[in-house]
Amino acid sequence: MRRLLLLLTLLTAALLPGLPAYASTPFRPIVFVHGSAGSAAQFETQAKRLAANGYPIAVIEAHEYDSPNIATILPAVYTGLDARISRLLADTGADRVDLIAHSLGTFVSQGYLNSSPARAARVAHYVNLDGRTAAAPPGGVDTLAIWGEGDPARTITGARNVSLPDQSHTQTVSSAESFRAVYSFLRGAQPRTTTLTPTPVAQVSGRAVIFPSNVGSGGTVRIYDVTLGRSLKRTVTVADDGSFGPVPLSPFARYEFTLVRPGTPDHHFYFQPFLRSDSFVRLLAGRPGEGVGALIETSPAHTALTLNRQKEWWASADKLYINGRQILNEANAPRSKRVIGVFAFDKNSDRVTDLSAPLPDIFAQTFLTGMDVYIPSGSAVSVVVAHRGGGWESTILPAWPSDRHRVTVNVNDY
Repeated sequence: MRRLLLLLTLLTAALLPGLPAYASTPFRPIVFVHGSAGSAAQFETQAKRLAANGYPIAVIEAHEYDSPNIATILPAVYTGLDARISRLLADTGADRVDLIAHSLGTFVSQGYLNSSPARAARVAHYVNLDGRTAAAPPGGVDTLAIWGEGDPARTITGARNVSLPDQSHTQTVSSAESFRAVYSFLRGAQPRTTTLTPTPVAQVSGRAVIFPSNVGSGGTVRIYDVTLGRSLKRTVTVADDGSFGPVPLSPFARYEFTLVRPGTPDHHFYFQPFLRSDSFVRLLAGRPGEGVGALIETSPAHTALTLNRQKEWWASADKLYINGRQILNEANAPRSKRVIGVFAFDKNSDRVTDLSAPLPDIFAQTFLTGMDVYIPSGSAVSVVVAHRGGGWESTILPAWPSDRHRVTVNVNDY
């Protein structure tokens, strides 16, 4: 009898070619809304943890928006959320979606849920990650609020409130402890695992996000398998909204993604192995002469590095070595600064490293720090990270001259 039912199920699926492969999933779709100057990258690890616990990766999406201009575009963001939720419900047959937001994204999401009973009725659960307080669950939706370090009195009245007082602002999005709380809230059970292990195959897709406005850009992405010494090359087209892929890759290999856009320096991005399929890859770039990029001094004699981690750098507990030199200290990466982006380059192009104070123009930016580190161009650069709590990772990359190349090293948050 079971075999007959299985055959009938397979036959039914074959007769419905327009139905997505994940349409019968028992998991509700998830929509993540990032914070200020953020992107889907903040939820990348959690998306993979969800997939490791049974979620089809196709039902986990991020709703990205131009956060610096949120005051003027909020109605359009709401309309975009309407369309995304309608599509996900139609594709999956689910009754409702689950909404997860961080920081500024909680302002967006609480406003969205409170704006209309019809909107709130299409959301089963809401997760508020270290963001706005509230006197009641937004829109009356079942709510989990997770709070990191800071004022212990913060709360959403009537919600399930969870405190993680030893975790910082962005860490509350990406940590295993946060994942357990979120998964238990959404599924009513503890996850099978929070550990990411490699799958036999992987497909990677993502988006090139161009700052200071969080918008996409065209161009191409050249993908090199660094593990094989660049013997494998792939080039994919970037759409006008910045999207690219999916691209089949080995989950075990290390890759360099190079974003190529007319009239701009090539931008090289380095990743640790993806381990499993990943649709939240984000290439965070900029326009020449705009934003933080305008503050980076360039020269044919030195390499300029940007190092991103979706978990704050604490000089008191983390170590970051560039060519063997530990560059974090209490002046440039105090816990209170909530640094997730490190910019390291040779200030004044004088071939001298000076870590006595951070670079003030960059340090003044939220979540960022800048350091005067001389990294000679022309050979190779070693980046080694010792994570607080244990674990380490390393990246070896070419020492690209900064007058013609941009370089970003993406560091795991686990």
